[in-house]
Amino acid sequence: MKNIPKDFLWGGSTSAYQIEGAWNEDGKGVSIQDLEETMFISLKHPDKTDFKIASDHYHHWKEDIASMAEMGFKSYRFSISWPRIYPTGLEETPNPKGIKFYHDLIDELIKNNIEPIVTVYHFDMPIKLSKLGGWNSRDVVVPAYVKYAKTLFEEFKTKVNYWQTINELNLNILFEHVLNKLENRVDEGTSKYQAFHNANIAQALAIKELRKISNTAKIGVAPNITYVYPKTCKPEDVLAADNANLLRNWAHIDIFAKGEYNQVLLNYWKDNNYEIEILPGDMELFKSINIDFIAFNYYSSTTVSAPTKDSEFKKGVLKWAFNIENMFQISNNEFLEKTEYANMDPIGFRMTARALHSRYNLPIIITENGLSAKDILTDDLKIHDEYRIKYLRAHIEQIPLIINDGVKLFGYNLWSAIDLVSSHEGFDKRYGLIYVNHKEKGLKRYKKDSFYWYKKVIASNGDDIK
Repeated sequence: MKNIPKDFLWGGSTSAYQIEGAWNEDGKGVSIQDLEETMFISLKHPDKTDFKIASDHYHHWKEDIASMAEMGFKSYRFSISWPRIYPTGLEETPNPKGIKFYHDLIDELIKNNIEPIVTVYHFDMPIKLSKLGGWNSRDVVVPAYVKYAKTLFEEFKTKVNYWQTINELNLNILFEHVLNKLENRVDEGTSKYQAFHNANIAQALAIKELRKISNTAKIGVAPNITYVYPKTCKPEDVLAADNANLLRNWAHIDIFAKGEYNQVLLNYWKDNNYEIEILPGDMELFKSINIDFIAFNYYSSTTVSAPTKDSEFKKGVLKWAFNIENMFQISNNEFLEKTEYANMDPIGFRMTARALHSRYNLPIIITENGLSAKDILTDDLKIHDEYRIKYLRAHIEQIPLIINDGVKLFGYNLWSAIDLVSSHEGFDKRYGLIYVNHKEKGLKRYKKDSFYWYKKVIASNGDDIK
């Protein structure tokens, strides 16, 4: 059995819109997440903290980084807020106060020997750009994104060694399209996949900019990847699983690792009359760039069966689950342990990493993996989250096996470093190792049992996970 490398990047992850708050301070513009209608599900419950306050990390960042350092973090994956740098996305020059905030934050990480892993875009487009068409507006949003990315690369070129282009583009594209289609019976596939292609162009152009600016910085894509099982060994189910793996997972990496769209995806577009405008030079652009690693977010696996006919077609019941006519149908996997919000499949974690390695043979880092739960702050100000420790332990146990499989895994950043606002449930559903009490003035932080457990894991380089 191969040991976990001594320079393995143990850490945790967050995103700007879910943790920072300070939504209108120091020149920050309004993002699509600052409105009641979020990219995913509306936060319409008045008792739930929204993204305008979040965890108030903007005013607690030194305290939060000190807690990460106490845990022994070797890395911290976070995102930069696009509207904090370019308030509307259309400015000629960046917001100096936004630039300063991230310089200060990154300097503090480096001071504490924590490697910054920076996501350029994590679901918080400036609202002005969204109203101009969002990712569907190639002439406006693509150059705005490239300008924004270039600004970050130039500003932090001596401080940041690892960049991620866009977080979970596959979920952004797939699930918004599918939910619209199933609830309203309106097929917006052309629009959604045009946005997918435009965002891919933006990422490719940003990668080219980084290569001009730095000879050492590494950059990769950051999709949500989950291995898809067939419900049975019936050939139709196996084919459905292969379809789901291609459309959900591989289509969002192939274009950067192989320089082309998979033929199954192209056939899917054609069969559904999705007319995606691919301009002359686009495919040559993809072939001209390369990524250095794949960052992936994993929570559980997915299981599918052969598709039903349209009259029996039903919506997937989980937020990560979806169905596509004539391709696959989500199915329950009775062999997986159920948690309150999802299934738990640590072997699927290993299978996903192995599949990524077999298909792309690139270095891999996990940038999200965690358990959501309704944590309880006890009267003596403790949070006993054994359920979270159980989930994390089961997945971390797979890391030596993944490395022994030959996978070039160089880091594990769990979700999330501290409590943040869930895209779906506000603070009702928590992921963090540090509890943020949004009902207490000052949003005081409390260390959960999982905090001390993960500190022990890192200190032992994964040997002590009991």
